[in-house]
Amino acid sequence: MPWLPDFAALLGQAAGGRQDAGALEAAWPDGAVVHDPIFGRIEGRSHLAAFLAGSDAWLTARGAIVRPGATTLGEGRVVSEYEVELTTDGGSFVLPVAAVVEPAPNGRRGEIRIYQSQWPLLGHHIVRPPILTRDPAVRESDIVGEYQAALAAGDAERIVATFEPDGCFREPAGPQYRVCGTHALLPFFRGFFSLGGGIILEHCTATEDGVRTALEFNAVRWGPVDMPHQAGVAVYERGRTGRIAHARIYDDVDPPLN
Repeated sequence: MPWLPDFAALLGQAAGGRQDAGALEAAWPDGAVVHDPIFGRIEGRSHLAAFLAGSDAWLTARGAIVRPGATTLGEGRVVSEYEVELTTDGGSFVLPVAAVVEPAPNGRRGEIRIYQSQWPLLGHHIVRPPILTRDPAVRESDIVGEYQAALAAGDAERIVATFEPDGCFREPAGPQYRVCGTHALLPFFRGFFSLGGGIILEHCTATEDGVRTALEFNAVRWGPVDMPHQAGVAVYERGRTGRIAHARIYDDVDPPLN
């Protein structure tokens, strides 16, 4: 799909308040479906145009500044990451956003799945129902597969061993919730697993480019606690030794921790 990187740039422009429904129609003449964490599923030309116009007004009112991050291209889809700086009466904050862009096999219709936490906006989480279903064929490669196995097992030492010595884990609520270095990651993950047992994810898609793996998932269980199934995406970026240098999570899961 040679046009996918260009479409990722278009999506970045849209996030920055310069949406163009006509460009979406040109890229996908049979239409597009958008899954937004606030507005839900948007489909149809008039609904899409209204959604883009409303998003534009919302971003403009908050003085949005969009900083593009990494783009992961593979498996017939692209995953683009952004940091959106917003200004409100309470000051400025950064909202991490990830967007998965996936065309239909014939290339004439597409889907955009947007992921973010509501915590920076509202001060609380909102359960996001699944967008995708579990795909038992999804397998993450090498160190990311080991990370997922350790996460499911609730093994803090094992999961920290998948990181570079200066590797970082960034929570969905913003860059201020970043934990870096194995000395800090070990107590952090011990706290994650303090209920006993691991965090169980249903794996839906894995997009790999050799440097990054982007995993779309449904979070279903945290230790002994069954949770409402919740959609999210995580991006794992490899470092100089092949271990994880950066793990960035985009979801609205409310951990059942004290």
